[in-house]
Amino acid sequence: MGTEQQAQRTRPRRRFLALVTASFLTLGAAVAFLTPPPAAHADPIEQCTADTGAIVAVDFGPFGGAVRRGCDTTPTTGYELLHTAGFTTTGTVHDGPAFICRIGEGSFNSGTQYPTPEKEPCTVTPQATAYWSYWIASPGQRNWTYSPLGAMARTPKPGDVDAWVYGATSVGGTSGKPAFTPDDVRAGGVITPDPAVPTAPPTVPAGTVDVPAALRWITGKLTDGERVVDDGATAPNHFLTTEAVFALTATDRRSPAARKAADFLATPAQTDAYAYPAGKDGIPDATAAARLALVAEATGKDPRAFGGHDLLGDLLKYVCPRDIGDGDPVEGCLTKGDFRTTGQSDAQAMAVIALIGGGVTPPAAAVHRLVGLQCEDGGFSGVLIRSGGWCDSDPIATGLITLALQRAGGHGEAVQKARGGLKKSQLPTGAWPSAPYETTGSPAATAWAAQALRALGDDAFADAGLSWLSKRQLPTGGFGFDENDTDSRMFATAPAAVAGAKGDLVLLTTKPVDPTPTTPPTTAPPTAPPTGDGPDLGKGTAYLADRARLVQGRYYESGAGTGFADYGLTIDGAYALAATGRDNTTLRNIVDFLDKGGKDGKGRTVNDWTLIGTKYAGGGSLGKTALLAEAVGRDPRHFGGQDLIAALAKGICPARSETPQQCAAKGNYTYATSVFSQSLGIIAQVRAGEGAAAAEPVAFLKGLQSPSGAWPSLIGEPSQDEVDSTAMAAMALDLLPDAASQTAVDKAIAWLAAQQKDDGGFPGASGNSVNSAALAVQGMSLDPAKYTDRIAKARTFLRAQQNGDGGFRIAKEGQAGSDVRASAQAVGGATGISFGLLTRDLNGTTPQPVPSTSGQAAGGTGSPVIVTPGESGGAGSAGGSAGGAGAAGGSGGGLASTGVQVGALAVASFLLVLGGWAVTRAAGRRRERTGSGA
Repeated sequence: MGTEQQAQRTRPRRRFLALVTASFLTLGAAVAFLTPPPAAHADPIEQCTADTGAIVAVDFGPFGGAVRRGCDTTPTTGYELLHTAGFTTTGTVHDGPAFICRIGEGSFNSGTQYPTPEKEPCTVTPQATAYWSYWIASPGQRNWTYSPLGAMARTPKPGDVDAWVYGATSVGGTSGKPAFTPDDVRAGGVITPDPAVPTAPPTVPAGTVDVPAALRWITGKLTDGERVVDDGATAPNHFLTTEAVFALTATDRRSPAARKAADFLATPAQTDAYAYPAGKDGIPDATAAARLALVAEATGKDPRAFGGHDLLGDLLKYVCPRDIGDGDPVEGCLTKGDFRTTGQSDAQAMAVIALIGGGVTPPAAAVHRLVGLQCEDGGFSGVLIRSGGWCDSDPIATGLITLALQRAGGHGEAVQKARGGLKKSQLPTGAWPSAPYETTGSPAATAWAAQALRALGDDAFADAGLSWLSKRQLPTGGFGFDENDTDSRMFATAPAAVAGAKGDLVLLTTKPVDPTPTTPPTTAPPTAPPTGDGPDLGKGTAYLADRARLVQGRYYESGAGTGFADYGLTIDGAYALAATGRDNTTLRNIVDFLDKGGKDGKGRTVNDWTLIGTKYAGGGSLGKTALLAEAVGRDPRHFGGQDLIAALAKGICPARSETPQQCAAKGNYTYATSVFSQSLGIIAQVRAGEGAAAAEPVAFLKGLQSPSGAWPSLIGEPSQDEVDSTAMAAMALDLLPDAASQTAVDKAIAWLAAQQKDDGGFPGASGNSVNSAALAVQGMSLDPAKYTDRIAKARTFLRAQQNGDGGFRIAKEGQAGSDVRASAQAVGGATGISFGLLTRDLNGTTPQPVPSTSGQAAGGTGSPVIVTPGESGGAGSAGGSAGGAGAAGGSGGGLASTGVQVGALAVASFLLVLGGWAVTRAAGRRRERTGSGA
């Protein structure tokens, strides 16, 4: 992430050199590109201690190198830590210096930066399958956390360690963590990456499970279409009937066959026979009660009123209060936290999943009990052993318990250990054995392991398992107990069908079934703020318009003092100002700057960000810019000297490209690698009257919606459903009048509402996220009458996250300071106005003259110069001494002479992952959102 100019500063015993190198990459039109900065002289590693300075480690393993680390005794930002520790970086043309695309270090291959230009041109944001991800750990923290902030925004504390790893990660950083621990690289530590955990899956041919064939076999095994009966028996096999329900809902939550079987199980006689063998009022069989609760959740029934029983209440009622030997014995109990009468660890896990799926917090002891079942190799025991007892890993139990702990949260260390254990136990064929000592594959074990790894974002390992399963599927469509069994078995076929559908038990049972259709959303923006005691929009507007952040009242920088405009964030700010209508003068200044060829401190216009006219033109950034033009009454066909609508139409992919980053499928916009980007393009086209031209993009977007009603974050890469993308897609489809679109919107809003936390917030990659809460308000406001209370609760949450300066923090549990990106989303989102309906009349405003640069500090020639056609001036150059807008005054040149530290200016820094609008699509959050750089 090289900068063309980096302020100088003086520190004890060393001087951080100014970085003033610049070059240009010709890409159609000339596009400014940042050259690698020279490395600084790192502080000696021994000067960083547990309470002094910070350590950063970079893993060059994918490029044939080792893990290298460095020290900075007084870091101000993660970005500075990386450079002061002796590393060099390069950014991207599209995102600027804040997105680290390449990293090098002088002692490794003569300082060559990786990936090399031949592998990654660093023009647009790299794919989540191959990029530098950013991880952090505080003193005493044994596990890595994916950083919710970008390197320029994060302030390392004494004793912190940072890590940069090249490769793939999943949404929110649930996978792809460093192979070494924080302790390995702390001051005085030894770097000892674990070579035992594979970094790549077995090399096997591609293969998929024939899910329809498996479901046909399962349906055919249902006697009278409602129950499984063993050969030669007359009584139903309730256990296998529940398995059949799980499989049948894997591809269709409304499956008639699944619901008929669920109706059978829900008859009081069958529920009593299966789950209450001791009598209607006796202690339930916890295994059966948990399975029936999961059946209810998978098919839209109420687990609190199933077969005449409150299954969840009974599970809670009969949790073991103490261990054997602690007081009087309790029937059916071995250890505190056991669900009485279970005995098996998979049943314990299912009970935890069922409680969470039903909206009930499981007892901490019950969840902790699962952690205590973990063996040394990372797997979990199949039986409820005592802690410290002999432990033999069971792949089926490992898959289920991993899913349960991942869903429960708070047990990242155990989950990651299980993840490594599953990878290590995968056979070269792609299968998993039924036991650690077996050398042949088991369909059931493979299915459960694949479900768990896919849930953790390790799709490649899961797909290798599906490859093996595809070769073991019998002509009937079913699967046997082991690879040599030629008879189809429900026990193996049901989980194989779920894995083959790329789902898992948690997905089937914790997301709502299709809600009852509601009245189509309103088609007019609210005339008054939504209900609830929301944030102070006046103070929020003033924060966004403050020229300490908005350079010359025109744009935000990607990194303070860089002169490199973050055009995506600038448009986010404009959206917020348009939504509130409280500072139309500043809004007009921003719009004029973008529309009339205004240039940032590097000589770049908005067209250098959208890359319009080049093969890298992005549908998200084009749509985002066009949407702003439409919102303020400008013509998107003549904005910034370009026809944005024609460019969007030209950018509709006719088919999947060789590299999915460019075109994931027919109807995807070029380089629209996120649902956010796709939605922005659709909104812009539809608002421009090009609904017919947007038909294929709309169809593609609809095809990405999951049965739950949610949308994932990424396109063309594995990612999980999330609040932000679901809200944005709903706003796009709400513009379409057809019944199918309105039904999709209804489902999306219902899913959004179900994600709300008790405090009114919503989950995002950064935690209890301001961005996600604000977007959820916009989404739920599409049907305000139905979701009035939830909207009010979310607005109250946003108010609680607003700081005294009017800005907002990123997340409830994040850094306390205000963040421009989160503030832009919060201010606009709190109004409840959909981006599809956003309108602000600028009539009555007048163009403002561009501020003169003559008043800047002497020698500070690096201040951004904005040039608008028809105006004089603007003689500044892209390069020059440091000391841009916002630098302290003084004479004699750059910041070194004033003693101002560059990092203190990093207020509007670029974020890597944000539970809102993050252009940095790292770890799956690498989308181009309305909250950042689309």
